[in-house]
Amino acid sequence: MAGTAVDTALFPLDTIKTRLQSQAGFIASGGVRGVYSGLLAAVIGSAPSASLFFVTYEAAKHVLGASVDPAFAPFIHMAAASCGEVTACTVRVPTEVVKQRLQTKQYNSVSSAVSSVVRTEGILGLYRGFLSTVAREIPFTCIQFPLYEYFKKKYASTYGRAPEPYQAAFCGSFAGGIAAAVTTPLDVCKTRIMLSHKNQATKPYTGIISTMKRIASEEGPRALLSGMGPRVMWISIGGSIFLGVYEKALKTCTQLRMFEDARY
Repeated sequence: MAGTAVDTALFPLDTIKTRLQSQAGFIASGGVRGVYSGLLAAVIGSAPSASLFFVTYEAAKHVLGASVDPAFAPFIHMAAASCGEVTACTVRVPTEVVKQRLQTKQYNSVSSAVSSVVRTEGILGLYRGFLSTVAREIPFTCIQFPLYEYFKKKYASTYGRAPEPYQAAFCGSFAGGIAAAVTTPLDVCKTRIMLSHKNQATKPYTGIISTMKRIASEEGPRALLSGMGPRVMWISIGGSIFLGVYEKALKTCTQLRMFEDARY
């Protein structure tokens, strides 16, 4: 619910961010036209990706929390969130590859994008940028989730009660915005790598470090901050929806379980 709500509501911002970061440039990639290109690919991947993340995150947090001193809670949250992101990337990366190529007008439909990538680059072409995505997600999540948990804990200690879902949403918004700004250069590199393919006129981008160096030398260091505004806005709003909806669903499911337990 949380993943699908975010990806659907904020998809135009994601498209604009991707086009700003592409090597071809914003206008050549489509400008402000067709900002819903690739929405179907995003929706297909949203639910399983978000589900894998939260299941892994909560399970890892529970296991680590039972064996690690509570004083190290931020590190528990970092480790749990990192495990969640790596697991989610098994679904998220193929979705991102197809979605971003549709967003930049390389293809016109999900089926043509998938068939073309598989035909020209093999099945691993759908996982192009997997390592760069993980390299972006782990720093991002190591900033976002400890901050998110800290803000919730601070609220609880100040007001003597756990935050409501809408209040947790604000915590998620602030945490996500900060993490988004800090990790923008990694996101730019990830986008360039995913949009690259063997048949393009220019040399494809490969690793994170080499891509970062190449962008800085060819376009200047400021190019590594391309799309920061839409990215921060998208993740700030998305963080509030994503974590707000998640907290609401979690609270509702917990109440239903307690009600069922009381009945029996």
